[in-house]
Amino acid sequence: MKQMTCPLNGPRNISEFAYGGPVVAEPDPAACTDGEWTDSLFMDDNPAGRVREWWCHLPTATWFIAERDTVTDEILKTYPAAP
Repeated sequence: MKQMTCPLNGPRNISEFAYGGPVVAEPDPAACTDGEWTDSLFMDDNPAGRVREWWCHLPTATWFIAERDTVTDEILKTYPAAP
């Protein structure tokens, strides 16, 4: 059974989590072009190696950041998002 460590609740079954996308700076929708905004919504880079991602622990609605290796699918660490 694969587990992920929730910063609030500790190790939990991976089925309790939902992926929220990569941690990236989003463009200002009022200042960018329609094409830039569309790309930011639908075009993920999908890099090989270490990435930072948003995840949610569904039972508690706790959002946090996980660092994961996309080659090995290993979860390297999890931590709360900065305020």
